[in-house]
Amino acid sequence: MTSNSSCSNPLFAPSELVDFLNTEGSLTAMLEVKAGQPLRVERSFEGYQLLTLAQKKQLGVQGAALSRPLLAWVRESQLYGNDEQPWVQAQSIFPLISLKGCARRLQQLKSTPIGYVLFKRSRTLPNRRSIEKTADGWQRQTIYNWYGRKILISETFLEAFLTNEG
Repeated sequence: MTSNSSCSNPLFAPSELVDFLNTEGSLTAMLEVKAGQPLRVERSFEGYQLLTLAQKKQLGVQGAALSRPLLAWVRESQLYGNDEQPWVQAQSIFPLISLKGCARRLQQLKSTPIGYVLFKRSRTLPNRRSIEKTADGWQRQTIYNWYGRKILISETFLEAFLTNEG
C-alpha cells in the first residue's frame, strides 16, 4: 500500500482532518464514529459517464487507450453525519471494465455508503492516494485495488465537517 500526496502537504491540513485524510481503512467507519450514528448518503448523480483524460490517467490507462472513450459508472453524493449540512462531497468512479462478476453490485449501492462494500472483508485495501486543498475543502483521491479492479474515489471534506464537534 502506498500513499502519496501531491499539491498540498497533508501535514498542513487542520489537525482534526489529518487522520481522516490518511486512513488506510474505512472512511465510512471513521465518519460514523465521529457522528455517533450511521452516515446518510444523498446522491446527486448516479449513472454512466465518459471519463475525462485526467481520470483515465489516474486509473492507469496508457498509450492509445487514452484517446479512446472509456465509460464508467459514476456516483456523486453528499455524506451527512449528525448535522443538517453535508460533511463530505464524494465521487466514486467504477470503470465498466471493473464492473464484472460480484463487482456489479457497485452499480446498485443507491444510498448505501461504499465503505460498507469495499471494507466488508478487509480492514485495508491496496491503494494509491493523493491529497490536495481545493476550493471546496481538503480532498483525498484514492485509487483502490478491490479484488484486482481499479476504483477511483474522491472525497472532499466540507466546512460543516470541520465545524462539527462530533
